[in-house]
Amino acid sequence: MVPKLDKIASVAVLLTCHNRKEKTLEALNALYQQNGFNDTFRVSVFLVDDGSTDGTSEEVSRLFPDVNIIEGNGELFWNRGMHLAWQKAGDQYDFDYYLWLNDDTIMLSHALEEMLSCINALPGDNIVVGAVRSDVTGHFTYGGFKSDNTPVLPNGKLQYCKIVNGNCVLVSRAIFKSVGNLDPVFPHAIGDHDYGLRVIKSGGKVLTSKTYIGHCERNDKLPSWCYSDINLKKRIAALYSPLGNAHPKYFFIYEKRHFGLTVAVKHFLSIHLRMLLPNLWN
Repeated sequence: MVPKLDKIASVAVLLTCHNRKEKTLEALNALYQQNGFNDTFRVSVFLVDDGSTDGTSEEVSRLFPDVNIIEGNGELFWNRGMHLAWQKAGDQYDFDYYLWLNDDTIMLSHALEEMLSCINALPGDNIVVGAVRSDVTGHFTYGGFKSDNTPVLPNGKLQYCKIVNGNCVLVSRAIFKSVGNLDPVFPHAIGDHDYGLRVIKSGGKVLTSKTYIGHCERNDKLPSWCYSDINLKKRIAALYSPLGNAHPKYFFIYEKRHFGLTVAVKHFLSIHLRMLLPNLWN
């Protein structure tokens, strides 16, 4: 149960999408089916459509006319798209909470009520990372991780974590005021990890949900720059693509910020070595 609040909580739901119309619609449908909708909380949805050509905006407008659709330029990717959504939400209203939601993450009906319960269970300024699992295997896919990259599996109790997956994350107004938005220096990946560590540095707590609150399938395939059967030119291009998962420039910024120069330099070199000689790892 959610602790009794003095008023109905206002929640800004932030999404970004690109040519995944069916997934986006499924994610929104699950959001609007949440327990406590318009009773415990009210939501305002801010969706950045980053240059979709599959009719996403039109179909969202038809089925969910209350959604605020923000047009991107097609080059925002996840982190910068979410940054824009959050910026627009913050400009419109001083919400009690901000929910990051991936458009491929399908919330279970109790998800938002549980996350509100968790974020209010402890004093101080908190964020809550929703643990999600595969709908096929039932295994953990995304959520919170310990500093050694071990996943924090839901056990029915509040647990702390350090590394954040941004699939479904609830941020309090106080954290937004003190920590701010996602850092737009990161185009796609890393921004969620960076934000969780910034919260901890600010004195806030990063918690995980007590139970699984949704499902999302994990893509465990390595990025193409890790495969020796792909020619070197294409591997270099893939590594420096925003979708490469470890773009050397942005990964260096992240690691230097949170783990120091030595770690950042070490991994900057090892990433390039792996790209040049992938057979050493595979």
